[in-house]
Amino acid sequence: MEQTLLLNATYEPLKVVHWQKAVTLWCQGKVEVISTYDHREIRPPSFSFQLPSVIRRLGYIKIKEQLDYVPFSRANICARDEHRCQYCGDAFVKEDLTFDHVVPVAQGGRKDWENIVTCCIPCNRRKGGRTPDEAGMRLVRVPRRPDKAPALRIRIGLKNAPETWRDYFYWHIELERDPERDET
Repeated sequence: MEQTLLLNATYEPLKVVHWQKAVTLWCQGKVEVISTYDHREIRPPSFSFQLPSVIRRLGYIKIKEQLDYVPFSRANICARDEHRCQYCGDAFVKEDLTFDHVVPVAQGGRKDWENIVTCCIPCNRRKGGRTPDEAGMRLVRVPRRPDKAPALRIRIGLKNAPETWRDYFYWHIELERDPERDET
């Protein structure tokens, strides 16, 4: 596991970061290490320390302000479009999706929320350098800027989450009942 859970100063989950980012934040004095991975250590030339599993920001980040601005990124476009081709509507894994300019750049199309959509490779080839109307294709939905940051949701299955993370997800999870343990 090379990921580290980043918590707000109030212990709320913010996001998952790469372990190298976690170490950088720690060295800058911006976070404290709450938990580490067992039997995993980092060994710079002069010392060694355990790989951080959970870190907490020392300064509070207002989440409300983060929700107002949604960065234009590949991850956020995929999340907005729910990993579906916006022409045929089929769902795909991220690696099988491309990004399409609804209005091609050659015709004045911009690189922004309203002109970029996820697209499967066959539909992208079919559309080519044309508008959807010119190619005889229709969009599943009109692209627009999301109201909330879809990347803020930490998407990790509870069964895949490291044990050290689980204490911080309690308000986001509905506990499943074990039918063998129920006494009904």
